[in-house]
Amino acid sequence: MGGVVGKGDSPRHSTAATKLEQKMVEAMQQRAQEGTSLRSFNSVIMKFPKIDKSLRKCKIIFQQFDEDSNGEIDQLELKNCFQKLDISFTDEEIKDLFEACDIYEHMGMKFNEFIVFLCLVYLLNDPTVSEARLRMGLGNLEPTFETLVDAFVFLDKNKDGYVSKSEVIEAINETSAGERSSGRIGVKRFEEMDWDKNGSVTFKEFLFAFTRWVGLDENDDDDDDE
Repeated sequence: MGGVVGKGDSPRHSTAATKLEQKMVEAMQQRAQEGTSLRSFNSVIMKFPKIDKSLRKCKIIFQQFDEDSNGEIDQLELKNCFQKLDISFTDEEIKDLFEACDIYEHMGMKFNEFIVFLCLVYLLNDPTVSEARLRMGLGNLEPTFETLVDAFVFLDKNKDGYVSKSEVIEAINETSAGERSSGRIGVKRFEEMDWDKNGSVTFKEFLFAFTRWVGLDENDDDDDDE
């Protein structure tokens, strides 16, 4: 798995948590109470190829949102698509979703950022969002999104909706017991996830790191035929 620091890019530093981000934390806390089927960090890694292949199929949905075909989805395009799908999101909710996923503040979601957006839409389980999932054709992607949620829950040992450095090291140690490098690997993985450097990782940060680990931010234009 490669590093997640972008070439020439610096992720924006998070300010106060938005209502959306608080909903994400609460949703992950609830899911953590249900437990996880994963037993090791290696079991997460083994799923990378299947997850990568599944998420690349989202390119069709991405192209539907990207009305001007410039490779990015801006806030107006997001709003227009929701209106076409007859999804009742307020302007504030659309703004929150957009800003949560436009991590580089380019004023446009690239494909890997769009993957994060889709997964957040999946995670937010209220009637409006559930309707959005169906109309966006996300039904066949739910097993993939569920695996990503499961992976985060595996790392979140204390079930507080965040992942700490010690929790990542613990997860790596469970897989690599006795290996001298396991602590160093855990620290590296945590640094790759902790984009705002505040010492804890949200589900959103985890998703961005995951898209880099499986290579979704690279050579996206070559994958349309998959």
